[in-house]
Amino acid sequence: MEQVAAAGTEPASLCLLRTSAIGDVTHVVPMVRTLQAHWPDTRLTWLIGKLEHKLVGDLAGVEFIVFDKHAGRAGHRTVREKLAGRRFDALLHMQVALRSNLLSLSVKAPLRIGYDRARSKDLHGLFVNCRIAARHGQHVLDAMASFLEPLGLRQTEVRWDIPIPGEAHAFAERHLPGDAPTLLVSPVSSHRLRNWRPERYAAAMDHAALALGWRVVLCGGPSAFEREFADAILAGMSSRPLDLVGKDTLKQLLALLQRATLVLCPDSGPMHMANAVGTPVLGLHAASNPVRSGPYSDRRWCVDRYDAAARKFRRKPAEALPWGTKLEYPGVMDLIGVDDVLERLAAFDAQHRGAAARA
Repeated sequence: MEQVAAAGTEPASLCLLRTSAIGDVTHVVPMVRTLQAHWPDTRLTWLIGKLEHKLVGDLAGVEFIVFDKHAGRAGHRTVREKLAGRRFDALLHMQVALRSNLLSLSVKAPLRIGYDRARSKDLHGLFVNCRIAARHGQHVLDAMASFLEPLGLRQTEVRWDIPIPGEAHAFAERHLPGDAPTLLVSPVSSHRLRNWRPERYAAAMDHAALALGWRVVLCGGPSAFEREFADAILAGMSSRPLDLVGKDTLKQLLALLQRATLVLCPDSGPMHMANAVGTPVLGLHAASNPVRSGPYSDRRWCVDRYDAAARKFRRKPAEALPWGTKLEYPGVMDLIGVDDVLERLAAFDAQHRGAAARA
């Protein structure tokens, strides 16, 4: 394996390869901030997906090259053309899917840092010549940060500061004026087996509105599935939340998340967006391990049924599974009951009211 020639020496240029997904892209941002703080003169180029670029593509001091995975060979050709004749001091290859491994061939760099063997797949090892340290029990964000170590850096501070344009702030303030306690619900994950039942969301949202007196807002993307899912939730509710499904951009969603008091969602991109702007998350975890992929900063409000899912579907405790195992089985999210969520809502509401009384 090739090692960095002078660890800690400021490189002239680095290429970051992490094209998707929204949550994982937010995990890369603190690493970018660390690089900028230590090596302000290093030129950073980030190969990123088309959708993900809409969230972080305005980070100052970073050149973005957008990869459209839906364009097939044309998408790869576009990246090759943009990188033709260029050479970087190192590639930080932070995605192991075969499509990304092939994309990495467009990047010329003597040092190609990739995942350890345990976290590699799709022939990832053939496309790198230096691996990050093998560590069990890491959160995904910390795994991303470990790509700095072969360069001689360590991430000691986690900072996002993803830009939010004034227009997005205005959108959020227009829809969520004042400082009323607000539950923002983003119910749909792109991994459909991570989704909770619509009628259970309806019960939790009604409780927040009618029993706790919170303002409730329902958010989601523009797809037909998300609209149908939202309609199923609304059909089961007695109260009427603010329905913004399909009506916001990623930047506007980021601003809404920042104005919310608490976010209710499965393991999904909005969970990590909320965490990035400092908003607590009541995450719903059964199909995935919150220690690995839950909200990075604060998991106190999450419902964790991952171990119960491991015992039900794999007949062994979660600690006996390989780190990062996903338990995306039909019915796995049924392990989370409405009462589990109401208990976390009540605990958060009590803390929030106490903090308001002391202020």
